Amino acid sequence: MAISFHSLTSLKLNLYFMLGILGVTALHADEIVVRDVQQLREAISRLKDGSTLRIAPGEYPGGHHVSGIKSLKVQALDPAQPPVFKGGRSGWHFTRCPQLHLSHLKITGQSINGINLDDGSSGQTLVEGILLQHIEVTDIGPQGNHDAIKCSGLTGAIIEHCRIEGWGGQGIDFVGCHDSTIRHSHFIGKAGFSATSAVQLKGGTSDIIVEHCRFQDAGQRPINAGGSTGMPYFRPLGVKYEAKNLTLRHNHIEGSMCAIAFVGVDGALFEHNTVRYPTHWLIRILQETKAGDFVPCRNVIVQDNHFTFRRSQIRSDVNLSEGTAPETFRFQRNHWHAEDQPQNSKPRLPVEEAGGKYGL
Repeated sequence: MAISFHSLTSLKLNLYFMLGILGVTALHADEIVVRDVQQLREAISRLKDGSTLRIAPGEYPGGHHVSGIKSLKVQALDPAQPPVFKGGRSGWHFTRCPQLHLSHLKITGQSINGINLDDGSSGQTLVEGILLQHIEVTDIGPQGNHDAIKCSGLTGAIIEHCRIEGWGGQGIDFVGCHDSTIRHSHFIGKAGFSATSAVQLKGGTSDIIVEHCRFQDAGQRPINAGGSTGMPYFRPLGVKYEAKNLTLRHNHIEGSMCAIAFVGVDGALFEHNTVRYPTHWLIRILQETKAGDFVPCRNVIVQDNHFTFRRSQIRSDVNLSEGTAPETFRFQRNHWHAEDQPQNSKPRLPVEEAGGKYGL
């Protein structure tokens, strides 16, 4: 049966009328604007694939969970005045939401995680195409393994232009994530928060780029290239490395115990980074997962970086643990400057460096 233009118009008006009764403004069928907490909760309960949820300025509670929605956008109505999601155990939790786009949101004061993005713990099907832009996450924890942005089982994710300040565990935690990029973001440690790392890449994570980010006193290990993961949580199951094929470039890393820790990683490139004033070690080469035939930490290239440090602060140049393969590392064309003892700038590395510069 044919439907007339007037009938379609009537149906659309009735839809807008019903949304109005619910306290939700609909710009068109798949775009919803909310202006208070009640409207937000009602809108979340009615989301569908392809929805755009635009949130007006103001303060909202945390504790929102969305599951199984594809191509969802959650964004500020006014990017110059992002909505603030304050308190609760988590700010937002998205489970199995491929092609999710979050932009211009502020998350603060959660006790567990700020934003949680996962595959529903299935470990079978990765969640594709998540994009986070202009997200600010602050004051998460403050003590214990509580992350600003926790990601499990993602592929093709992009996190960019974000600011993370004050967290208990990781600023961004990748567990079994692949083919993803973190870029142009700022990580700032904060007194009273037990930050372990700013960016952690573990649990079978592979093919990740971290670039053009700034790390300022950003936990004990600003970049934890690898880590320690329980075997059931690897994605895919059965891999024998914590992380593989990592590219870490053009970052500024200041303060913290070390610049970077390579932990059970099988292949990484650390290049064109600026490192300033680590307080214990320049880098760390560690092995924390030792089960079965798990590979030793190996196959890392460290090149074209600038290290400025103070000899009076450094315990040892490279912190090595048992079970690693430091002989497979390559160091080349790095600049090393011990500010307080320029004549002692050349570091003690596990292998001879090619083309290094010292004391300049």
